[in-house]
Amino acid sequence: MAQPWDYIAKIVSLGDSGSGKSSLTIRLCEGRFVSHHDVTIGVEFGSRVVPVGPPASLEHNINNPTTSTRAPTTTSRNDARTAQKAKGEPEQKHMKLSLWDTAGQETYKSITRSYFRGASGALLVFDISRRSTFNSVTSWLHDLRQFAEDNIVIILVGNKSDLAPASTISTESDSKQNKRQVTRQEAEEWCQQNKVMQYVETSAKSGDNVERAFLEVAERIYQNIEAGKYDLNDRRSGVKGPGAGGGGGGGKTVNLGGSGGGVAKSGCC
Repeated sequence: MAQPWDYIAKIVSLGDSGSGKSSLTIRLCEGRFVSHHDVTIGVEFGSRVVPVGPPASLEHNINNPTTSTRAPTTTSRNDARTAQKAKGEPEQKHMKLSLWDTAGQETYKSITRSYFRGASGALLVFDISRRSTFNSVTSWLHDLRQFAEDNIVIILVGNKSDLAPASTISTESDSKQNKRQVTRQEAEEWCQQNKVMQYVETSAKSGDNVERAFLEVAERIYQNIEAGKYDLNDRRSGVKGPGAGGGGGGGKTVNLGGSGGGVAKSGCC
């Protein structure tokens, strides 16, 4: 039986404890929300196979500079699929995302930093209802760039958007409905200042934009693969190509029940 993926990429999630990193991984891998999750100790692990490149990238409007950032309509998705067939493009490629969910507590930083090595992508996560978690992302980014490869793909993720329906900071009168403490503009300006690819707001509770955040990273990694920026035989690149080991089974797996670090010892990806 042929393996259901063409590439494997190692993706790390990092940020302060309680920002929702584990919840994002569980939502992506299992499609469910866990309201109470034990504090991550060390590193936990999950995986998901996602489509990369056209036609999926065009249908979802992922990293497509010729179109706006709005979600594609049914018509635009059909147009993209029709155009793809007309051009006789190759079949859809798939990437297995090997997700490494790192602990956010200071106590475990000496452990989690080592897992940044060999990562090809990263989600830098903060809680938009807690400014302190946003204030910490600069420090997390410094740690990541100190240990990870120079060409790592990074996006900033503002999680818990369900607590902040508006893009402006809440006032005393509407604090019950809107708990936002970090505006979208602030986060986007931070990305520009720190040369981070982009900013995405997600809700692990509702599932809003969770898949898109991971797809944005996966698609940019795929573009780098196509551009020849990785040595697919070098585990330090964080990407494996066709014929690599690591198992070809399941499209969705997750192991977030405790000490996922034990599972995470199975190689770079």
